Amino acid sequence: MNRVRPAAALLAAVVATAALLTTGCDDQQDADAMPSPSALKISWQDEFDDAAGSKPDPAKWGYQLGGEPQWGNEEWQYYTDRTENAATDGEGNLVISARREKVPGMEDCKYGPCDVTSARITTADKFDQAYGKFEARIKVPAGQGLLPAFWAMGNNEDEADWPANGEIDIMEVVGSEPGNVYGTIHGPGYSATEGPTKASALPEGKAWADDFHVYDIVWSPNLIVWHVDDREYYRVTPASVPKGKKWVYDHNFYLLLNLAVGGTWPGAPDNNTDFPAQMLIDYVRAYS
Repeated sequence: MNRVRPAAALLAAVVATAALLTTGCDDQQDADAMPSPSALKISWQDEFDDAAGSKPDPAKWGYQLGGEPQWGNEEWQYYTDRTENAATDGEGNLVISARREKVPGMEDCKYGPCDVTSARITTADKFDQAYGKFEARIKVPAGQGLLPAFWAMGNNEDEADWPANGEIDIMEVVGSEPGNVYGTIHGPGYSATEGPTKASALPEGKAWADDFHVYDIVWSPNLIVWHVDDREYYRVTPASVPKGKKWVYDHNFYLLLNLAVGGTWPGAPDNNTDFPAQMLIDYVRAYS
């Protein structure tokens, strides 16, 4: 989510490339490296049980604010810290809302019509962890031009600029592909089109936005495994990254949630995209 994403046609090629890159890995060795579920204990969590209209817990979450060019994807939205864009609903969910509106500071936005606000929240400087399980139960919004995401970023940004710090995309659902959820890694020399990635597809006619789903990774040294609703659909090891490139998933990462609009991957919203678009998060949990 911090980088330029390819168009859908290029993504199909990336998926095929990622499959080839992982061919030949020792699956039994990878399986042995995965922690036993019984050994995992919750190390951090947010259940979003606050009263309706509450901001995300400031002891657990901070905000990343503003618009492009800092996000690098030609996105339309301007991130705020207002409850209009991120607040609990009183029913056990955090709601991230993308809205068609103008607020001060948006006058010089670089892309789009300069009339979309949203939220991007992060546990940076509040919680980070290496290895374990990271999961969230989320209902994504439907609509062309929307890109909800749950992801993790290396906490060593002060020493290693993105993508050298590493990025793990736990869940991305691009509005133009409502039946696909993507898991991806990005590192030095393999960001954008070269990042190993794979989609998990629903049966034709079904969409991830139809209901809540649980998205997670189980991460151990030299192995990251993606699941949706407890079903594995992708795994990567150091052999999965392009030849000669560095595996950088060996230090603490922090978590992010955001709802992006427009840009190089999802494209522009169309007349059928409803605003406010809402991403509902039931919980986020980390296990060690």
